[in-house]
Formats: sequence, structure tokens, C-alpha cells
Amino acid sequence: MAKCKEPSDGGERRKSARSSGRAGAKRAGPSASPGPGRPSSLIDTRVIYCGDNLEQLARLPDACVDLIYIDPPFNSNRNYEVFWGETKEKRSFEDRHASTQAYIDYMRPRCVQLARVLKKTGSFYYHCDWHASHYVKVMLDQIFGENNLLNEIVWRRTNSRTESHQWPRLHDCVFLYTGGGQRWTFHPTMVEGEIAKQPHTLITGVDGEKYNSKDLTGPGVTKTGESGQPWHGYNPKTFGRHWGYSHATMDEWDRAGRIHWPKKKGAAGGFPRLLDDTPFEPKARAVQIGSVWTDIDRINQSAKERLGYPTQKPLALLERIIRASSNPNDIVLDAFCGCGTALVAAQNLGRQWVGIDISPTACRVMAKRLKDVCGMRESEPGHRAKDANSFIVRDLPWTIDKLRAIPHFEFENWAVIALGGVPNKVQVGDMGIDGRIFPVGTKPADAATRKGETASMFAGDWFPIQVKQSERVGRPDIDAFEAVMEREDRSRGFFVAFSYTADAEAEAVAFWKRTRRKITLITVREILDELHVQRL
Repeated sequence: MAKCKEPSDGGERRKSARSSGRAGAKRAGPSASPGPGRPSSLIDTRVIYCGDNLEQLARLPDACVDLIYIDPPFNSNRNYEVFWGETKEKRSFEDRHASTQAYIDYMRPRCVQLARVLKKTGSFYYHCDWHASHYVKVMLDQIFGENNLLNEIVWRRTNSRTESHQWPRLHDCVFLYTGGGQRWTFHPTMVEGEIAKQPHTLITGVDGEKYNSKDLTGPGVTKTGESGQPWHGYNPKTFGRHWGYSHATMDEWDRAGRIHWPKKKGAAGGFPRLLDDTPFEPKARAVQIGSVWTDIDRINQSAKERLGYPTQKPLALLERIIRASSNPNDIVLDAFCGCGTALVAAQNLGRQWVGIDISPTACRVMAKRLKDVCGMRESEPGHRAKDANSFIVRDLPWTIDKLRAIPHFEFENWAVIALGGVPNKVQVGDMGIDGRIFPVGTKPADAATRKGETASMFAGDWFPIQVKQSERVGRPDIDAFEAVMEREDRSRGFFVAFSYTADAEAEAVAFWKRTRRKITLITVREILDELHVQRL
């Protein structure tokens, strides 16, 4: 497989655009932006905003972002199971966007805002598939200007498969537009490929080896001397050429076995040729990657970076885009950041970044990913300036009223993650378990997690979590959770709700006295006030 050689960030290659939007490449010096890690003076960076991106984008100043990548929900007639395939969290894009026009109407004001916040020297990537890509391009041509379309990138996201009634669909499209300025950042991406060491034609010798070869003739006819006379039955004048060497020299090479004789005399290319002394040896040469990307695989079942997010894109894909179209400490924006791949790539490559997503669960998941993968720390707004390796999550529904109002699956995920647990991947038939807490060192390996949540997989030490988006949870709910703990033979469990009745609290105490199995009742208020940590 070809080996990618991504561009270094030591220099900056930019393209200058004529009125048509196309021109040759120019080189400029290193970027004059602040050193890596320094926050931007234009906007807050290293921030995840939870909410509607249309509202948040309207708060950003004009021309403040160097690179935008978005991978918005496709206008698809199929259902995507967002967030780890949980049945309760399935969202029908057909319901959200009843038609292609409805989808474009939803995306247009957001793309207008994205065009506004993009710098004139910036780049905008819109990732989509076949469902609405043609309509998306028309919309983007209207917003960014059709002359500012640089590329339609084709990413082959999967290998060929069998389809009985159509050509298999194997690729996504990524549209790349500039911000409309005369210059924009672009670092070519090179790939190592094998090519023939070939100033001459490659042929096979009598020994079966591949050899480079030289033409024994030169252009033009000579009227005198042996250079224009036939040799071994070959007349160079027939093709308007002459011998480039004396007959004696060519006879000597023939005796040494260095002449390759064609099978058909006088045929096209059928003149004798001189073999090089050494067999052919291929050598590697870096060539630039074009607009068709076949060397980055999608997230498969065994990928270490896989989170279970169905539309998750490979980290390598975002790293290529960010390397190519930004410089260190540039600002990268993803307004539909999902599980946060663009944010992780930007952080790893020394860029500033801003993420926006409407789902509280997604925001908590990408926060955890930034901690686990990038080693970052989550901070409060007042402390972040003192910590260059920290980020903040803003506008999460961290009030009692907002937590009552969010969808039940969002509430479940929020509660489980807040406890430091792992949300259940299977909600139908979950047997009364919404999540699991693993003591340090006992969490199952990622490879095991990806195979499914089987009983044997959780044979080790773990504690079940039950979540109710209810006030005054009563004794029947506690009784049901006791049955779960006895069935799973768990010594401890955690229950989360807004409040509990006196009967529920008494039953949890009685259960401990009867079985020595402990149920810890935690309220939402305790989580918001971070009083649950001691109880864990």
C-alpha cells in the first residue's frame, strides 16, 4: 500500500487566485500568527458549545476562522442510530428533513453564517454523500461563489461490495471552497509510490530480468557514412533515423549479449535496443495526492478509535484536511462536531479550535475524548487562561429545569457519564441497566467492548447504574433494581433520580441489611453540586 507523507508545517504554500479563482502556486514565509498553544485574540478557542449552531455562529465576529470543516447530518431516508446505536436515541433524518428542499432550507442559513465567519484567506470543507450532494453544491456556489470552489474531493470510504440492482455506492464527497480572497493556505500532501527508474524503455532480457534500455538510433537521416547504412538487416532510414553508434561497437555489444532483438523486424518500436548493465530497480518517488482519496479507510469494527458513533470519520481524514489547509495555531471550527474527531485532530496538530453540537451527550463524549486521547483537562472559564492544555464546555443543560426538559435518552447518558460510567449500548432488552461503573483497572478492553455487551464480557468487577428522569422515585423502582443486582450478582449499584420517597430510601437500607448489597441513591442536585463524588 502506498505510504502517505503528510506535509510539514514549517512553511506555508498558498495559491493566488485570478478573477477566475485559479492560478499557479506561490510560496510565502512562515505564518505570523501567535506560537502554538496561544489562544486567539479574536475569539475564545478550545471551547465546545452545546446548542443550536445557528445561534452560536451568530455570536462570532466576521472573518475570525481560518478553516471550517462540517459533516452535517445527511438528508437520508434511512435512520441513523446516533450515539452508540442506542435504540432510544435513534433519530430519523426523514422526520427531521422531510424533503431535500427542507434539508437545504435547514442548512442554508447555517452555511451563510459559516461563510461570514470564515476569513478571506480561509478554507471551507463540506462533507456529504450522494443523497443531497448536488443540491448542496448549488447552495454553496450561491453562498461562497462558484469561482471559489477549489475541489470536489472523492473519499472512497469502503471497498466494493455486491449490489444486484445498481453500482455499489463506495464514496463520500467533500466540497472545498475558499473564503474568496486572492490567497489561501494550502500544503500539498505527498504520497510515496513506486515508479520505474526509467529514462529509457523497460524491456525483458533473455534471462527474464527487467532492464532499462537505450535507443541505438537518433532522429534524422544521414546520407554518408555507415550511420545511415543497414545493420543486421535493419535500415534506420526507413523511419527517418540514423545509427547513433558505429557498426563495430554495436557488434561488440551484440557478442556481449547486450542487444535486445525484437520479435518482429521493423515493427513499431521494433528496432534493436541496448540493455543497461544492471537489472531494473524500482525506486520510490513522492507524488502529490489528488482529489480522489483511496488510502484512508473508514472506521471499522476493530479500529481503536471507534466510539460506536455511526457517522464517525477517521482521525486520519481530518488530520489530512487540517494539515493541508491550515497552519499551526490557526483556528479550526466544526459546527456539527458530533464525537469530536475534528477537535482531536486540531488539538494534536497544534491548532486552536471551536466545536458546536446540539446534543449534550455528544458534548460530554467529545469532552471525555479530549481528556483520554489528547491528555487535556476540562476547566472552568475563570481558570482556563492559566492552563494552556485545558478546554471548557459551555451551555450544557446543567440546571434542574433543563435536565427535566431534555429527552430521556439524553438524560440517561448525562447521568451515567457524570458518574464516570459507561452508557449501555443496548437499550432494548437492557435488563434494567442504563450504565456501568468500572473500578480502576477493571474496565474491559476496547476490543472486547466492540464485540457487544455479553454477560461473559462483564464477568469482572463492575457496578450497575439505573437512571430515572423522575421526581420521588418510590419503592417499586428500588425493588426492580434489587432484582437486577441479585440476578447479576453485584455487590453495589447506583440509582440516579431527582428525588426519592421515604419508602425508597428505607428499602435501600433494608436491602443492605438483608443481602449486604449496597444501593447508593444519588440525586441530580448532588451531581450538579458535585457532592456525589464522595459517595462514589
